[in-house]
Amino acid sequence: MIAPLALGLGVAWLELRHRLRPSSPLRMQPKHWSVSSLPGKLRIEGVLEIHNPHPRMEVFVPDFQVNPVLLGQGDPSALTVTTRVEADHPDEETRPDGYWVAYIVKGRKTTRVRVRVDIAGAAPLDLVDSLWVDVHWSNYGPFGRLQRRQGVLVPLRRPQPVQAAEASFIPGDGCSVLPLKTHLLGPLDDAIDVLRTYASAVVQPGDVLTLGETPLAVIQGRYRHPSEVNPGMVARLACRVFHPTSSLASACGMQTLIDLVGPTRVLAAWCGGLLMKLIGIPGGFYRLAGPQARLIDDITGTTPPYDQTLVLGPEHPAAFCQEAAAALGVAVAIVDVNDLGRVKVLASSAGCDEALLHRALQPNPAGNANQRTPLVLVRPS
Repeated sequence: MIAPLALGLGVAWLELRHRLRPSSPLRMQPKHWSVSSLPGKLRIEGVLEIHNPHPRMEVFVPDFQVNPVLLGQGDPSALTVTTRVEADHPDEETRPDGYWVAYIVKGRKTTRVRVRVDIAGAAPLDLVDSLWVDVHWSNYGPFGRLQRRQGVLVPLRRPQPVQAAEASFIPGDGCSVLPLKTHLLGPLDDAIDVLRTYASAVVQPGDVLTLGETPLAVIQGRYRHPSEVNPGMVARLACRVFHPTSSLASACGMQTLIDLVGPTRVLAAWCGGLLMKLIGIPGGFYRLAGPQARLIDDITGTTPPYDQTLVLGPEHPAAFCQEAAAALGVAVAIVDVNDLGRVKVLASSAGCDEALLHRALQPNPAGNANQRTPLVLVRPS
């Protein structure tokens, strides 16, 4: 009787400690970003909206900085980058000198920050094609002081969509495949618009259009910088039993899963997975911990600049497939593919031939490096 009671109290203590871990309710989202060409420079402007959903808690933002990072195929050292950050609070005037005055975001209130980045130099678009807006800001309140870091990708240049006459399909097993190049994707994109822009000229009835699960996740904003993850005791212990190549082999990777499903489920999955392994059933932890356990990508697991973040699995992939299929008129699937020939179909629209997708995608035609081909069109022979 005492042992089950002690176990129950231990589980309750873990859940309570998990819920009381320091965290800030503030959420930041990018809004209304634009790129314009001016004489001698490229100007990028946008808004970062900060919302406090908590009904009572007031949270201070003592400092706010933006570090622009240029991405491309050339050396950007010849370019000059100038950044200006302006507070756009609903109840305070903006300072002309750009100084960030510590601000209180009250419960259920929203404020905004205007960001402007100028890139000056000869032909900047020949050197860079994307801007990573790396935001460093602090939150201060009942939880203490938290240093936060979030990034927003702004595409500066986009490839031309492939036309039907120039499409070069790769022959496969009972099918042919066409990887489709896109710009670097991020939370400023709409996933269905991306599919429509880069695939509408080449799709035809009977095709299956696939999108990688990681690109869909970053469009949904489901990525976190490791500095925003605070590993607890369970994460530090549980991660040690995983293979070094697993995304759950780091304390931050494991804590990301715990933040999604809770420490109790992770511990139960850990114990159950061990018992299943003893009787010859592999992969028990991933089955018991839920689908996100397989989908989390630790740092280095994705395309730059997301290689410095932890990327979660996408939300509501089945609903997205149905909506995208209705919009494009062909079957749509969300897939997870790697260079080892592993193909997992996370979700697909009605009538999708998943056996065909496994055969077509096993050679990994999209690649796992910097090919920027998150879309693959599969056409049955």
